[in-house]
Amino acid sequence: MLSVKDLCTQYFDERGKIVRAAQDISFEVPPGKLFTLLGPSGCGKTTTLRSIAGLERPQSGEITVGGRVIYSSANGVFIPPNRRGLGMVFQSYAIWPHMSVFENAAFPLRVRKKKPKDIAERVTRVLNVVALDELADREATKLSGGQQQRLALARALVMEPALLLLDEPLSNLDAKLRERMRFELKRLQRDLGITTVYVTHDQSEALALSHAIAVMNGGRIEQLGSPREVYERPRNQFVADFIGTTNFVAGDVGGSDSEAGFYRIRSELGELKARAVEALGAGEKVVLSIRPEDIELSEARPQGANVYQGTVDQKVFLGEAVDFQVRVGSRAVQSRAHPSLRTPVGQPIYVRIDPEKCVALKATGDWARPT
Repeated sequence: MLSVKDLCTQYFDERGKIVRAAQDISFEVPPGKLFTLLGPSGCGKTTTLRSIAGLERPQSGEITVGGRVIYSSANGVFIPPNRRGLGMVFQSYAIWPHMSVFENAAFPLRVRKKKPKDIAERVTRVLNVVALDELADREATKLSGGQQQRLALARALVMEPALLLLDEPLSNLDAKLRERMRFELKRLQRDLGITTVYVTHDQSEALALSHAIAVMNGGRIEQLGSPREVYERPRNQFVADFIGTTNFVAGDVGGSDSEAGFYRIRSELGELKARAVEALGAGEKVVLSIRPEDIELSEARPQGANVYQGTVDQKVFLGEAVDFQVRVGSRAVQSRAHPSLRTPVGQPIYVRIDPEKCVALKATGDWARPT
């Protein structure tokens, strides 16, 4: 449904310096899927979305929607935003305060001079989809934050776009409402089967909603894959650090393990077995990424590889879980355990790290320097 190839977008800042907002961006989104551009502020995700919408004119590349080329630097094609047939919801919902819910949703159709009967049918249908049909006559300013978000979505959907673009649509909502709206958005997207490109800096949002995620940094895509792939198999330190919480442990490669794709790593915790996403050489500096939930704690010594004895340094009760900080030798690691584990601070405890969940990444920056 959407194909973006070698997209480059740049502009001049106030000092006349070139800012490369998006560089060599390429990805494809199949029909009916939700694709997320995820990354920190200034990484180029919104610039990429605006380039798809036609609100930014890239320097080079090609964008195709449903087999129709809407931008191509090579062929001199640039279809204006109003002729691309796309729906877009911005971070600020841009609700018309002087209009009712019905009139807000109907506005795009009235601009295009659709017939009154067609407008009534389409608006009624879309308000029913977003559960605002009973509020059709209410003033838009009297809606809650979540209702305004759904109204902005209805206004985008009423045009029956081939592609829906969402630019951080939940960022203005409080934490509980944002969590509830994730389920609403996921249900709507699945029920309607509409192809969607979603922009966010919120990792939890991206993991919960997406069929595929492109993690961006410095105008480039660092990794593209399913939510589980980018979480469990990060390609580099940036992705591992940006997506969720992780323990970074320095080490170097002792050699290959007998099991393909695994290595023996000499680390701050001791020697352990770890999986690598790319081939590593003996003696090469690495950083191990280990998620807190993948560090198993027990008071009795467990069986298997990567078992160490440590001491409970600190712990925080979170209700559904307990975060432990365990010191193994000179190194402290964070682990998330079930509340049934009640080992007191200062007491010994065993740590086990599943080799499958222990990811060895090539060290970069300070991690790559000799100690």
